[in-house]
Amino acid sequence: MDFIFGNGISSVLSENLDIEYSKKTGKIKSFGINDRLVGTFRTDGGIALTIYGATLFIKQKYFLENCIVPIDDAVSFVSEGRSLFVKHVFSCGSNVKSGSDVAIIDKNESILAVGRSLFSFDYYTHNSNQLESGDNIASQIRGIGVKIREGIKSRSS
Repeated sequence: MDFIFGNGISSVLSENLDIEYSKKTGKIKSFGINDRLVGTFRTDGGIALTIYGATLFIKQKYFLENCIVPIDDAVSFVSEGRSLFVKHVFSCGSNVKSGSDVAIIDKNESILAVGRSLFSFDYYTHNSNQLESGDNIASQIRGIGVKIREGIKSRSS
């Protein structure tokens, strides 16, 4: 956990993890706490977090480096589980990499959604800096920045 999301993140996990193993390979498939899924292991070595997992990890200040904050107009779309476009990214943590799992949070650090970033921290910050400087670059920052896997309003309770 600490390797993927940053130092100290694993400290929020209890010692009573529920671990599910693959019947075919015997490898760890997913893990949870108190019968609630925290995350699943992806084939590329990453961890796909759930909303519950992101809610646990947000308690650690270093986890904010794995988070993306959308502009206010995009908050309702993202929380419904829709993709976050690059031009709607307000800020981005420095640990965000292309293909990494990220949490989408609002400005009050509440979890809105979880998903997979298609770009790295450098790309998001480069584009936001050019927009702030007034460059007419809007045509270059099109497309989906984060594919949302689960939003807080898209979940069935």
